[in-house]
Amino acid sequence: MVTRILSLVGWLGMLLVFAALGIRFGMPAKEQYAYYLSWAGLVCVLAYVLGQWREIANVFTHRQARYGTLAGVSILVVLGILVAINYIGAKQNKRWDLTVNKQFSLSDQSRNVVAKLDQPLQVRVFAQEGEFQTYRDKLKEYEYASKKVSTEYIDPDKKPAVAKQNQIQQYGTIVFEYKGRTERITTSTEQDLTNAIIKVVSGQQRKVYFTSGHGERDTASSEREGYNTIATALGHENYAVDKLVLAQQGAVPDDASVVIAAGPRIDFFPNEIDALKKYLGKAGKLLLELDPPDKPDSPPLTNLIALAHDWGMDVGNNIVVDATGMGRLIGTGPESPVVASYPPHPITQGFNFMTAFPLARSVTAVMGGVDGHVAQTFIETSARSWAEADIKGLLTSGQVSLDEAKGDKKGPISIGAVVSAASGAPGITDAAKGPAETATKAETRVAVVGDSDFAANFGLGIQGNRDLFMNTIGWLSQQENLISIRPKEADDRRITLTATQQTNLMWLSLVVIPGFIFGSGVYTWWRRR
Repeated sequence: MVTRILSLVGWLGMLLVFAALGIRFGMPAKEQYAYYLSWAGLVCVLAYVLGQWREIANVFTHRQARYGTLAGVSILVVLGILVAINYIGAKQNKRWDLTVNKQFSLSDQSRNVVAKLDQPLQVRVFAQEGEFQTYRDKLKEYEYASKKVSTEYIDPDKKPAVAKQNQIQQYGTIVFEYKGRTERITTSTEQDLTNAIIKVVSGQQRKVYFTSGHGERDTASSEREGYNTIATALGHENYAVDKLVLAQQGAVPDDASVVIAAGPRIDFFPNEIDALKKYLGKAGKLLLELDPPDKPDSPPLTNLIALAHDWGMDVGNNIVVDATGMGRLIGTGPESPVVASYPPHPITQGFNFMTAFPLARSVTAVMGGVDGHVAQTFIETSARSWAEADIKGLLTSGQVSLDEAKGDKKGPISIGAVVSAASGAPGITDAAKGPAETATKAETRVAVVGDSDFAANFGLGIQGNRDLFMNTIGWLSQQENLISIRPKEADDRRITLTATQQTNLMWLSLVVIPGFIFGSGVYTWWRRR
């Protein structure tokens, strides 16, 4: 009688457990009942096991029962290991990109931008359901880089109300939302995704003015020596680019984040220098790119050189020559110094790309500084370079050699220096926080580079020139999160074969290799015979 009752209790326990599972997955709204039923079923099953423990123990005395138990335990152990691995994998994301050019990995800039998010970033992809995977592969990398990033995929055809609310006009639109601000793009390259994040996070567009009227580089020119490529790159990182004619305006506009004098060929007037000094006195940011003379009789940039000296930097009347031969690797000569290592500075932190500076002059930090302005070198050539003082001889004959007795200076040569100074101007604030929450203390920052060609359209073909220029602007504008290595285009690694090579490859794969294998088989068979 007792055995029969215990048997009924056991079956009742199994029934309660299955009922709990059915409620848990079939009726989520009544999940609390599943909890109680599962516990009741467990109690019934345990009561049955305790009441029948002798019979259960006798079963395990047989050989087949022991083998079956061992097999069952082995299966449970393997399942436990698999569950543990999956649990750890869900909690700890680790991915390896084995491609040569790391085309499935985010650049340093992308990781830096999302790593510094202090609020959730919502990304909504509006595309047809069958296209979700093409966006998911790239956006997953941003989610791995920061837990603040969350992504939602929406088919406008299935959720037209949501698409209308987000003003979606076409498939493939990606909407970024951060602190109540939104940004939309219709392309999904890493560069475009990261630029959209920069825009929605910064919340305000900074203004970069390029001086004009002295033969400077033209930001609208697509010619070899123009600056329209770098102007476009600035626009991608939420900078607005405009021209500034100081002789007409008389002062630097109040909305200027950075002022750039890119390769002026004639000197600034004294009143223009005074306008720059006044601007710097109010936490201004200035980049001077001062080329060496391109002709033996070119007029000197006396006033601009004096302004650089006021901020602790000496601009040399020379041309830097590089004797390492590295210039030939990028199609240039010894008058284009190549830089592969950099003095420590936030601009070049983690920067390991080669840069080149066609026809550059030296820019050195004044020992001890000037009026409290102590500059720091951030671009320096190799020890096998020198600053050639005989400009006329270099430009006319192209034949020079190191002669320290004639004023040449042995390398390494500094061709770029920066300086910063505290300012009494109000701090730079985040647009989303308001003036009460100062993000960074305003500083006056000045950078001087002895070359403007490195950022021209033809100079940006050199590996690291673009990143170096953009990092300098990021440091000047006090946007250190933009100082990094930017996304690169994926390399085209296709193999191009001639018709003869294609024919040879076909015969090799269809005849030679199969014939060799067949012949080996016949030879082995013959020997065994």
